[in-house]
Amino acid sequence: MEKLIITAAICGAEVFKKHNPAVPYTVEECVREAKSAYDAGASIIHLHVRMDDGTPTQDKARFKEVMNAILAACPDVIIQPSTGGAVGMTNDERLQPTELNPEMATLDCGTLNFGGDDIFENTENTIIYFGKKMIERGIKPELEVFDKSMIDMALRLHKKGYINKPMHFDFVMGVNGGISGELRDFVFLRGSIPHDATYTVAGIGRYEFPLAVAAIVDGGHVRVGFEDNVFISKGVLAKSNGELVEKVVRLAREFGREIATPQEARSILGLNQK
Repeated sequence: MEKLIITAAICGAEVFKKHNPAVPYTVEECVREAKSAYDAGASIIHLHVRMDDGTPTQDKARFKEVMNAILAACPDVIIQPSTGGAVGMTNDERLQPTELNPEMATLDCGTLNFGGDDIFENTENTIIYFGKKMIERGIKPELEVFDKSMIDMALRLHKKGYINKPMHFDFVMGVNGGISGELRDFVFLRGSIPHDATYTVAGIGRYEFPLAVAAIVDGGHVRVGFEDNVFISKGVLAKSNGELVEKVVRLAREFGREIATPQEARSILGLNQK
């Protein structure tokens, strides 16, 4: 079985200090949280950025500042910027961090009802546009899927040449408007991707660690972090992203999975070696 790649989603765009005081906003706080996760065993930092007051932004200059600071502290880590942005942003706003030529970036594969009147819009043309830009820039997309239909969309657009193989999926499970975080639905998604694809699972809230165990046992990979869950156990706030990663490392060891280094993660995912 391949070594386990752990991704740390350190801040997201929808979680704030009111949810957990350790959620990072500033450059220094992002470095602190990325370093805690990296030191604990994360190979990939899934990155959103904020202004110092916590406002989400896709500003290229802000991404560059944060990415450079993280790489100074964690020189070989894989930084995976989000192109999700925030509800209401244009495609080109959302794509700004890809202009920095990261190794990976997320590519959301469908539209989602986040709740109330908030719609996270990803039309087919948007997905095609993002896919073409990532191919042009040599960036491996992490295909974020919130439901089975989004896997089908990714497979269809692969056949049309907008997404390259080998594909890497991120099953985001337990989000309002998307698929549940139940084991039944994990098995459904897992069985719906190509045999030569890899996947990470991101369980939201209480689903984070049960789904991490499922992926560990199955041979997949795991994402944890404040973007998805701010608790280390029921009712107990995590002190850092590193504490969440440490729990996954302990679980992996219980099931005999070794943890991938950033270089080993690059090999598993087919990234260019640094």
